[in-house]
Amino acid sequence: MKNFLTVGAALMLTTTAATAGGIDRSGQSVGAIYEDGRYVELSYGMVTPSVSGTFTHPLAGELDSGSVAPSYSSVGLAFKTDINDKVSLALIIDQPFGADVDYDTAGYPLTGTAAQVKTVAITAVGRYKFNENLSVHFGPRYLTASGDYTAVVNGVPQYASTYSSGNGAGYVAGMAYERKDIAMRVALTYSSAIDLELDGSVGDLTATMPQSVNLEFQSGVAADTLVFGSVRWAEWSEGHITDTLAGELVSWDDDVLTYTLGVGRKFSDSFSGALSVGYEKALGGASSNLSPTDGYTSVSLGGTYTMGNGVELTGGVRYIMAGDTTTETIGASFEDNSAVAVGLKIAYTY
Repeated sequence: MKNFLTVGAALMLTTTAATAGGIDRSGQSVGAIYEDGRYVELSYGMVTPSVSGTFTHPLAGELDSGSVAPSYSSVGLAFKTDINDKVSLALIIDQPFGADVDYDTAGYPLTGTAAQVKTVAITAVGRYKFNENLSVHFGPRYLTASGDYTAVVNGVPQYASTYSSGNGAGYVAGMAYERKDIAMRVALTYSSAIDLELDGSVGDLTATMPQSVNLEFQSGVAADTLVFGSVRWAEWSEGHITDTLAGELVSWDDDVLTYTLGVGRKFSDSFSGALSVGYEKALGGASSNLSPTDGYTSVSLGGTYTMGNGVELTGGVRYIMAGDTTTETIGASFEDNSAVAVGLKIAYTY
């Protein structure tokens, strides 16, 4: 019944910075380390947000921001192998953090303001099995980032800087308990905070991507039926993105808890499906104009087709209902926003 977790992983690809707390995108799972035998996977996600708001001008009335969150894609790659019956190694490449905002509708007070953050992480994970039930995992994570920021207010350029690639290092550590007879696994993984420094064309950039804890679980509950889910805590109250000249561009007041719960069903020897819901509580207060949503609720549907030659094809789609918010400084209202995301993955066990 491991295919159900494969489906769940594809659904997690659709977590989007248009709605997620901080600038989380991938969720930083290390689930590949638990695959059987020698294993490789390639994943792709596409997110299409619809995020817009209105600003009430004392003379001109309501001004529409237009859609401020462009579509984006993400890719991931993972490889896992067994050294012996107790030790396994995995290499995971993903894009764990990101942001993309662009105010391009004429007449809005912030038209011309834009920001982008891109990251790539390489995580090497080693796992040691004490027995069939208990294991621990640990490894280093290397993160690179780049981006740009442009500020325009009422048609007047305020500041602009492009940041070349910078990097930082951290680590992951955790443990898992498993029972193969009921397809149960409970895995806890800690990811350390990572500090970044990026050279800019004008001001330089410093950033902290916060520490986090992922609790991921699955268990068979009936014949060919499995429940899976996750809880993610990220200390975004300690995260920030700061320009040395423009000052703090983005910071967060609160830590973020994200929940996912789903059920999977094996319909045949070759096909499994899954349905899940996601939830992130709105934190309240004003949001940054560079991240104008607050919390979300989502519904996801996915399926995995297993071929006879060790190949698995997985697809998932998620509809995300973004939480309403009011933005800082200008007090614009962002309501009834959403995103649609699609995740695809091909995996090969050999």
